[in-house]
Amino acid sequence: MHENLFKLWGLFLGTIIGILPIINPLAAAPTFLSITMGDTRARRIEQARKACLYVTMILSGTLLCGSFVMNFFGISIPGLRIAGGIVVAGIGMRMLSPQLVQSKRADTDHQEALAKSDISFSPLAMPILSGPGSIGVTIGFASLATSWLDYVAIILGIVVVAFVCYMVLLLAVRMNGIIGPTGITAMTQIMGLLLMCMGVQFVVNGVVSIASDPKILIVIRDVFLAAPAPQ
Repeated sequence: MHENLFKLWGLFLGTIIGILPIINPLAAAPTFLSITMGDTRARRIEQARKACLYVTMILSGTLLCGSFVMNFFGISIPGLRIAGGIVVAGIGMRMLSPQLVQSKRADTDHQEALAKSDISFSPLAMPILSGPGSIGVTIGFASLATSWLDYVAIILGIVVVAFVCYMVLLLAVRMNGIIGPTGITAMTQIMGLLLMCMGVQFVVNGVVSIASDPKILIVIRDVFLAAPAPQ
């Protein structure tokens, strides 16, 4: 009982810790302000609320369909962890130099948003908030779920992440004035370093899983036994 409860708490907190730095609502706040420039406060609140609802739907759908996609394409769990770790580490590296990435993303998203009346789903919910990185991590957490309670714990973590994003977007104007661009850049770089560490750990876990697989060990043993003895 205690072990199951500990696992549920681990999945819940791990979802928040794993997805929130990737979404990084603090870094998304300036883009949100730029693409909603000229909108009323009520309009901005509506766009933020709808975007966070879409984020919850996107990540929850990814969680529930992730196992099916893995089985359909024949993707193993260790392989998914290694691939997800590479993606997460790459995102972390880009976050360590956020100026160029942020300017490119802001320019592109701003031009796309200007031509749309509703920016809550695209580009705000996707790809600004729930991009490839958060989707990849969510699929990775799907590989850890073994019961419906595990899925519930992960979905609750996703809901908490979406709520945090909603609160940050609501306070975006005030936070931008208090923290300033320098503070946002510093926070982004700190989160980038954490993401790099998490990505490397994902790769290590995937490699360890492959190396400890009995089938792999049998293959390695057979290869050594089949090798000709040195003359």
